[in-house]
Amino acid sequence: MIRAFLSAMGPRHGGPIRAGILLSTAVSAVQGLVFALMVPALAALLGPDPAGAPPWTALLLAATAGYAVLRTAGLYLNFRVGGTISRALHHRIGDRLVRLPLGWFTGGRVGELNRIATDGVSRATAVPVHVYPPLADAVVTPVVAVLALFWWDWRIALAGAACLPLLWLVFARSNDAVGRNDAARDAAVDEASDRVLEYARAQPVLRAFGRTEEGGRSLDAALAAEHAAARRLLLRAVPALLGYSFAVRLMFGLLLACTAYLALGGALGAPEAVALLVLVARFTHPLSAAADQGAALRMAANQLSRINAVLEEPALPEPDAPVPPRDATVEFDEVSFSYTPGGPRALDRVSFRADPGTLTALVGPSGSGKTTVAKLLARFHDADAGRVRLGGVDVRDIGSEELTRHVAIVFQDVYLFDATIADNVRLARPGAGREDLDRVAEKAGLDTVLAELPDGWDTRVGEGGTALSGGQKQRVSIARALLKDAPVVVLDEASSALDAENEARLTATAVELARERTVLVIAHRPATVAAADQVVFLEGGRVAEAGAPAELLARNGRHAAFVRARERAQGWRLASSPA
Repeated sequence: MIRAFLSAMGPRHGGPIRAGILLSTAVSAVQGLVFALMVPALAALLGPDPAGAPPWTALLLAATAGYAVLRTAGLYLNFRVGGTISRALHHRIGDRLVRLPLGWFTGGRVGELNRIATDGVSRATAVPVHVYPPLADAVVTPVVAVLALFWWDWRIALAGAACLPLLWLVFARSNDAVGRNDAARDAAVDEASDRVLEYARAQPVLRAFGRTEEGGRSLDAALAAEHAAARRLLLRAVPALLGYSFAVRLMFGLLLACTAYLALGGALGAPEAVALLVLVARFTHPLSAAADQGAALRMAANQLSRINAVLEEPALPEPDAPVPPRDATVEFDEVSFSYTPGGPRALDRVSFRADPGTLTALVGPSGSGKTTVAKLLARFHDADAGRVRLGGVDVRDIGSEELTRHVAIVFQDVYLFDATIADNVRLARPGAGREDLDRVAEKAGLDTVLAELPDGWDTRVGEGGTALSGGQKQRVSIARALLKDAPVVVLDEASSALDAENEARLTATAVELARERTVLVIAHRPATVAAADQVVFLEGGRVAEAGAPAELLARNGRHAAFVRARERAQGWRLASSPA
């Protein structure tokens, strides 16, 4: 647990944590010494010669005063350490996230990261303040008290020492039961969180087709699984905690019986017996809380392991000396890639070249690898084999910061921040003026959207862009990419949510951009493909055909068949049945 803590905090913040742990341990040890000093003090006060009590009483009071000072200092230090842990973990998680490959951020990790940054950090922060000090009292204090008992009566001390291994065994078993089932519950909670977000985002589609009940089945299943996991945790943890509580009471009963037996047999005086019973009763109290605090510590350890898993994710390798690309030439040289190690290849020995001043259309059926090409070019992932080059330089040698300045991508799934339209477009260039915004808005077809909105550029879009339609969000995203003015522009199904008029405008914009840039368009619509200088047809992760659009149509191959199928689909319409 301590290793996990120190690993999560890093070497910079390890010192205060160690100091807090050592001070809490020392406080508990001094508390055990205070309990032990109660025996001679009480024995003297209750014995035949009370005059011998003052020295022991003075020593007890001195130890109590020292304990009070150390406890106060420990509480102050632990609260400060708790605040340090919260800040440090949030900063370390944030620093690691910005260095991870963008491809790591899959939809399934949304709920997981949310719980790590909230519940995980909260539980870790509580350890030095609310968990470890009472746990140290429950473990260290009884051990010190039992060791001190050997000075006063070795028989009772031996009986107490014999009970400690049994208590430790029950304690470990209860912690193990809580830990295993808490980890299973965390996995179920993560899944339920993802399904809640998915269900909320899908509300427009589900309501439009009257499928809200059917659409909630996966959510219901996830919530039922979470309930079942929580139930299993209770069914395993409660008996284990009750078993530990019973073991503590059994130990107290055995020590009580042993003390009474010795007192009744004359081997132990009445004053000493009373003093020993007070000591046994006093250190039994912190022992009773050990299982609860141990369970809380195990839950915190589970969260720390999740935090460490994120912190140990390999960061995107960065070159020691970044090499800027010479120009905007894009090259894929025998590139192969799988999203999972040993899994199916999303790209299999893909090779093509896109020169500056050209428009390249990436075409193919769904799942053929078109979006993967865009992700590897932007270095969301690194290729498993082969090389992806920009301006003759491997993208791994360019460096992420330099690469982002050279590549602008518009993805099919658009995310906008809860700010104004102007703020969302200016993400590409914070210092852009209104003239620059108006220029890219006209090219992206965003000017017609702004004309319809009463607040124009100052219209707030809501979280994720919920205040705008799909087509409006896509035009904002296109304008943002145009404002970036990068030498390489990738449009991934950027016209999928646009009407025919705005699609034609976007196609004209792409052709215009291609005069000075390298433009890659992932598209299915024949009009967009026909405007390209070259077509790369992907199928099953491989390049099936490549060449000029007219040339590929003349070959009457896979691309020609694909285009004919798309043209036929454009003529489809909904019609009533003859019946």
